[in-house]
Amino acid sequence: MASYTIEKRKLKSGFSYKCNVRHKERGRIIHNENKTFSKRALAETWGKNKVNSIEESLVNDLKKVVTLGTLLNMYYENHDLWNNTGRTKQFVIKMLMDCDVANVMSNQLKTSDLIQHCQNRRSAGAGPATIYHDIAYLRSVMKKAGPVWDIDANVSIFEDAVPVLIEMGLVGKSQKRTRRPTNNELEKLRKGLQERMAYRPNGKVRIPFVDILDFSILTCMRIGEVCKLRWEDLNEKHKTILVRDRKDPRKKTGNHMVVPLLAGSFDIVLRQPRNSEFIFPYNSKSVTAGFQRVRNSLGIEDLRYHDMRREGASRLFEKGYSIEDVAQVTGHRNLNILWQVYTQLFPHKLHAKDK
Repeated sequence: MASYTIEKRKLKSGFSYKCNVRHKERGRIIHNENKTFSKRALAETWGKNKVNSIEESLVNDLKKVVTLGTLLNMYYENHDLWNNTGRTKQFVIKMLMDCDVANVMSNQLKTSDLIQHCQNRRSAGAGPATIYHDIAYLRSVMKKAGPVWDIDANVSIFEDAVPVLIEMGLVGKSQKRTRRPTNNELEKLRKGLQERMAYRPNGKVRIPFVDILDFSILTCMRIGEVCKLRWEDLNEKHKTILVRDRKDPRKKTGNHMVVPLLAGSFDIVLRQPRNSEFIFPYNSKSVTAGFQRVRNSLGIEDLRYHDMRREGASRLFEKGYSIEDVAQVTGHRNLNILWQVYTQLFPHKLHAKDK
């Protein structure tokens, strides 16, 4: 254990204060250092700083060091961490386990290692926005190394590395998506989805694709939210419904929100059979898979199911709803994101307001 003592000495011109710092292990002195000061306060400050420095060094020496692959696997096996991790982050972490960077020791990661990883990913066809997820999620896991497992990981390397990666064009933000379906595309999709509903091989469950598509647009809900709506949360008097655990980057669970069922969305709900606790008791992945197959068969390009959320928000703005009103439907806490990302107004429709 490290400690310090102050020795006061009388001089002709006054006093001096000698600070002795020692560290003993099993009765042996393994560190001995001293310095003389003209004031006692200075000597004590120096002694305390030296003791703290020695003890911090000892703590770091005791920390374990593992490969990044091992660290990523430890994160994967920790249920408290993994179960609260989003699907995208889980996918990236599993992918990183098989990359060359996983062989680097947790306390030896360098900027050059991150550059090499990003270049490898770019060569494999990944774009800057996708590669940025690699860096962000690796950093997130490394930040847990010390507090959770007492593993030494030089997470501070990212402060120097990220600006370099951005300057080199290896990582970057995703491009703002503006895609909205045209009326013609929506009519084709409805017809194609109707035909798919009529085809049920091997007695498969009949998913009401058209109702779900229209409901998604009218409510601006994510498909995962649509398929988790409960009958018990429907308020028929006020024509509202409680959406449980809405997506929020600051709050993973308990982010419930009462949402108005505008336009024909309330009628769509009422015509669903009440044979389950859920209004739309279907797997969200099955819904999007059916949508994608119909979309592809129709030759409609660059249209995602999530674009229906943008379509719905944009329609509300075009009808004259304020941004605060639209946020009550979409669930956005950040109004800037709502305006910049989830709206794409058709400029030609402004002529109707000019009459």
